[in-house]
Order: sequence, then structure tokens, then C-alpha cells
Amino acid sequence: MYERKLPVEVECGLNLFMGIMSGKWKIKLIWCIYSGICRPGDLQRKIPKASRRLLDSQLKQLVEHGILSKTSYDQLPLKVEYSLTPLGITLIPVIEVTAKWGEDHRSVLEPLLIPDN
Repeated sequence: MYERKLPVEVECGLNLFMGIMSGKWKIKLIWCIYSGICRPGDLQRKIPKASRRLLDSQLKQLVEHGILSKTSYDQLPLKVEYSLTPLGITLIPVIEVTAKWGEDHRSVLEPLLIPDN
């Protein structure tokens, strides 16, 4: 079993947030589920650059942290759906403000992320 080499710092709210939200696709997954995409296959199609294994891992972590809930239906083929919990819904304004900041500063940020060829 994995054991952390460094202790988790929880005395700061930002550290708590980063500990829960660390993961390349977590915020995008939350936003997609908020937007109505709730099945794993649909999420994979919406985020094709991420492997299914990685998305499944990050979805599982978000469920474990109480951000998402997972509903499995007893049918064939298997059907799974994700939804935001009340705690997860509280992240939506944070994501919206962060997205707005990115849009407001696009002209400065975009050249930093897309190198000239």
C-alpha cells in the first residue's frame, strides 16, 4: 500500500483544497458532471486526452472525498452515473471564478503555455 513520504499539511485551507483537487482532470470532471455529463463513457469522450484508467482513478478519489456520488444500476450492460454532492456543488463558484480569471488574462497567459514554433 502507498505510504506518503511527506506529511499532509492541513493547517491552511489552501493546502486542504490543493490536497483534494490535485489531479490533472479533477476540475474538468467536476465541471463536466455539473454540465450534465454523468456517465464514464461520455466523460471519456469529452476529455479524450485523458486515459480511461486515469479518469476512473480521479473519479474514485472524488467519490472518496465526498465531492461526487456514484450510482451503479443493477442491469446489463452495467450502468454507472456520477453526480455532485452538496459539498461538490460548493466548488462550482470557485471553478467559475477561476475560469473567468483565465479568460480575463488570456492575452498574457496563452503565450506562456503555447510556445512559438
